[in-house]
Amino acid sequence: MNSVSLDGEIRDGRHVQPIRVYYEDTDFSGIVYHANYLRFMERGRTNYLRLIGADHRKLFEEAEREAPGFAFVVRAMTLDFYKPAVMDDILHIVTEPSDVKGASVTLHQRVLRGEDLLVEARVRVAFVSNGRARPIPKPLRIAMKADQDAAAG
Repeated sequence: MNSVSLDGEIRDGRHVQPIRVYYEDTDFSGIVYHANYLRFMERGRTNYLRLIGADHRKLFEEAEREAPGFAFVVRAMTLDFYKPAVMDDILHIVTEPSDVKGASVTLHQRVLRGEDLLVEARVRVAFVSNGRARPIPKPLRIAMKADQDAAAG
């Protein structure tokens, strides 16, 4: 089995995660329930971090030494809903860093069906350890900054 297809892929500094809409994702009217877009985008963010190295054992151990008990947490999120998705749609969750700072990164996320923009979000994610903001480990910051530069073209 190819894990890249399960995790999506990074193209031109943007992470692209395909998602199929299932019956369980829809509400009584047959459209995707609004809160499920949050789950789709969480998968996109998680797999983006996985592909830039956040799951690598060495990086995890280094981050654990720098910031014991670390985690990425959503600090703020704004969403705009434009068009609905329905069962069996193939969506693409596009995630790209738009602002990389010491202890946080702002991600721009879009949910697309083909060329149609369905949902757009700005998500600020903070790196924390023991309940306090900490600097994002340098290897992760460098990877996100490189993606930000690649996406800017």
